[in-house]
Amino acid sequence: MPALDRQDAPATAVPMATAKAGRIRYLILAMLFVVTTINYADRSTLSIAGDSMQEDLHISSGELGVLFSAFSWSYLIAQLPGGWLLDRFGSKKVYGTAIFLWSLFTMLQGAIGFFAGAAIVLLFILRFAVGFAEAPSFPGNARIVAAWFPTKERGFASALFNSAQYFATVAFAPLMGWLVTSLGWEHVFTVIGGVGVVLAVVWTKVIYAPRSHPRIQRAELDYISSGGALVDMDAPTAEEDMRAREAASGKQNLRHIGTLLRNRTTLGVFVGQYFINTITWFFLTWFPVYLVQERGMSILEAGFVSSLPALCGFVGGVLGGWLSDRLAGRGTSLTAARKIPIVTGLLLSTSIIICNYVTASWLVVLIMSLAFFGKGMGALGWAVMSDVSPKRIAGLAGGVFNAFGAVAGIVTPLLIGYILDATGSFDLALVFVSACAAMAVFSYLVIVREIKRVELPDEEPAAA
Repeated sequence: MPALDRQDAPATAVPMATAKAGRIRYLILAMLFVVTTINYADRSTLSIAGDSMQEDLHISSGELGVLFSAFSWSYLIAQLPGGWLLDRFGSKKVYGTAIFLWSLFTMLQGAIGFFAGAAIVLLFILRFAVGFAEAPSFPGNARIVAAWFPTKERGFASALFNSAQYFATVAFAPLMGWLVTSLGWEHVFTVIGGVGVVLAVVWTKVIYAPRSHPRIQRAELDYISSGGALVDMDAPTAEEDMRAREAASGKQNLRHIGTLLRNRTTLGVFVGQYFINTITWFFLTWFPVYLVQERGMSILEAGFVSSLPALCGFVGGVLGGWLSDRLAGRGTSLTAARKIPIVTGLLLSTSIIICNYVTASWLVVLIMSLAFFGKGMGALGWAVMSDVSPKRIAGLAGGVFNAFGAVAGIVTPLLIGYILDATGSFDLALVFVSACAAMAVFSYLVIVREIKRVELPDEEPAAA
């Protein structure tokens, strides 16, 4: 059917039966899941190829830590511009362009072996470029989920796209380990990057704003709109468009960022994301190296073994989102429904420190799997951001949120690299990761109070 016109406004009250009238939103969610899987596969290419590259290119642990962090430097710098671009030009165009660019830059990393004298510098530049291109990805995911899903389904939707980071390891770590062993580390970058280039084309055929989708039914649009979905986020009215253009100015952006940082809820969520991302970046960067250098596994074994904790993280992520929505649907306050799985999961993540006191490899993998399960369960920050972000600056708010996480992506690989150079052991690194999980719990229990949508000073109160 043709896209719905603006005058076909949804009714304010919609029977629950209409929830079954359409499932286009799940097609959108599936696309977000696939794209985010490739996104994280691109990020983790260096961690799988890292040990072989250290030998071939004579890279020290400290230098590898710098290379791991290159992504996050640019990812941090580009967060606010990326969020602004999403708010200004819409998720489809900006995100689709980003997918193509980060995939291209990933492919190019496979050629650095031809430039032996400058390989480290070129690799840093390309990793920097990948981070810059990926900046709009998670704010874009959050904007699309906020536009397509009612509040009571948003926890699961956000958890599913976020859990793709774990599924990426399940799906691609064994493949990347095999590529390194059988064909050489260069092919890790060319194969994974090539898949992303193809996916960028598919994106243009699948992703639309709710009112613009050629296959959406009126019943589904009414259902998601009445449930709190921001269906006009990328199709504003003339008045909203004028206000969005005004908000695009640097002065207004700074003012809005100040509002977010002064708000106790958003500040607590931002700080919590920093500590949660410390756990993420340990697994994305140093975990395979830990298995090889500390536990004596081969690269191929590390690729397969990495998939088990990642699978547990995926299960934990889906479970956390499902549990949160289930609690909210049964009348639990949104604040409690989000915090219960977050706090429970992150407490489980602190168990990673136990690996310092065991020697059996199978027990290490079991403990890591428990920690990763907990991290997945507790990683509901994007669901919370969809709940609290002001409508007009959802992209910018997501950019600030992601910027805090990107700082962890810089600090974590660098700090762990220098810990290894100084001590020759991962023991202190695991203490650091466990402490960060505990601090994330503190952020959500002590700093974050009520979870509700933040209103800008010049906005009318918004629905959840």
